[in-house]
Amino acid sequence: MSSKFDYLLKFIILGDSSVGKTNILSVYNDGSFNEKLQPSIGAEFKAKNIKIEDSIFRLNIWDTAGQETFLSMTRVYYKNSSCAFIVYDITEKESFNHVEFWLKELKKEAPESILCVLIGNKNDMNEKREVSYEEGNNYAKKNKMIFFETSAKNKNNIENIFKESVEYINNNIKNGVYNLNDDSCGVKLCNSKKKINIEELDLDISILGEKKAKKKKCC
Repeated sequence: MSSKFDYLLKFIILGDSSVGKTNILSVYNDGSFNEKLQPSIGAEFKAKNIKIEDSIFRLNIWDTAGQETFLSMTRVYYKNSSCAFIVYDITEKESFNHVEFWLKELKKEAPESILCVLIGNKNDMNEKREVSYEEGNNYAKKNKMIFFETSAKNKNNIENIFKESVEYINNNIKNGVYNLNDDSCGVKLCNSKKKINIEELDLDISILGEKKAKKKKCC
């Protein structure tokens, strides 16, 4: 993986235990799927680069534990995040009902500019579905979230949820949504994309000019 990138983004994945968060990340990271994964403890981390238009984005992705007993530990990962995936299992209605809880927890710590993405996982098990596509989509629209259904097992839509989320963030960057001088928004400028604050530059030039003028007077 190249060490050169233009933007550093912090992604977090949250939701109930066993909804498939870790497999979503594993499939995206290296294509691996494990049906017998044990629940995460605390948070697990992966990093991956993705190119959108002429920019390279480095994604630092945190997969957080779904058990409420780890909440005090995982809340710290919500801070300074640019994007959050809230995942539920389409075959478990309770995991969908619990999305409201995770969204509220997220908003206690995350920046206002965070992109929230609702993901209904395991749509390869459509015969066991307890949550319709319409329910998920309507909830996402109501709460101003992007919505996807995925299958980590079949690798359905896994690449898309990351790619389209970064495209959305890239458009926000172009539209000046983020204060790129403040890393708390979850978007950090790197390498050649580092911008110069023109007002600060003018001030520095002005001060430098005054210093030179004083030196001339004293000689």
